[in-house]
Amino acid sequence: MRAARLIRMVLLLQSRPRMTAAELAGELGVSERTVARDAEALSEAGIPVYAERGRAGGYALVGGYRTGLTGLAPEEAQALFLSGVPGALREMGLGEAASAARLKVSAALAPPVREASRAVGGRFHLDAPAWYTRPEAPELLAPLAEAVWDDRRVAATYRRGDREVSRELEPYGLVLKAGVWYLCARADGAGQARVYRVDRFTGVREPGTRFTRDTGFDLAEFWRARAEEFARSLLREEIRLRLSPAGAGKLPRVTDPRAAREALEAAGWREGTTEWVEDVVLPVESLEVAFDQLLGLGPEAEVVAPPWLRERLGEAARRMAGLYG
Repeated sequence: MRAARLIRMVLLLQSRPRMTAAELAGELGVSERTVARDAEALSEAGIPVYAERGRAGGYALVGGYRTGLTGLAPEEAQALFLSGVPGALREMGLGEAASAARLKVSAALAPPVREASRAVGGRFHLDAPAWYTRPEAPELLAPLAEAVWDDRRVAATYRRGDREVSRELEPYGLVLKAGVWYLCARADGAGQARVYRVDRFTGVREPGTRFTRDTGFDLAEFWRARAEEFARSLLREEIRLRLSPAGAGKLPRVTDPRAAREALEAAGWREGTTEWVEDVVLPVESLEVAFDQLLGLGPEAEVVAPPWLRERLGEAARRMAGLYG
């Protein structure tokens, strides 16, 4: 434990011109007194750590000293590729590994490049979850992530509706979508990969056996296809519309964007059209959802069919006219 801390202290000093005892103590999670003892131990071991007293003092490496102890451990290398998503790293149990990996890379960089990497980190940040949500890491995310890294089968129990099912899964990858974690895995070693919500797992056990990954599996492409398929599966109803030019332009913002664009193209709409677009056949999730969405278009859209939706919007328009006179 102390050896790892001493190496980390050297890397910290190598990556910065000077650090105070308080800064080192904060980075290393120890007291300032421990920092002083560690600096003394490093000096005795031949590493030129210089301590300067006073308000402007601190610790530094003398004469541009550089260590070769920058090799990445496997888990650090894995974490480095995900370093743009710090929340996801913490949830998968890789937060400390990511910190160590970034420190080692920083220590290995020349000063100008090192400063450039810090500038990027201070200017760009990825925040994956959607607004107005406080997502919590699923309890079984960490063991599933370990199985994904190691290509190990898992015996899992999973909530499906009001019952639990058991499966032996070959976990191929994890996807974080709008704050929700999904596992892409093959069930019982056969068939196509499927998608499982991680927060619905109730038990995960590793039988200890590895599986051979399909080298042709592309996680990004698999997820794109499944996400598109899922989005289309939600659109179970159809409605017919007339749209003003303004309504046609706004339609992709209030309904499913892909479905809206395809419906407009099928109706012959082109950007810049100045006439109403007739006979727009739009797939929707449900008539209730369509009602809420089309309210946002106001007088720029007219429902032709079905009659129930047309009557419901007409009633809403009369009530609104009554409110505003």
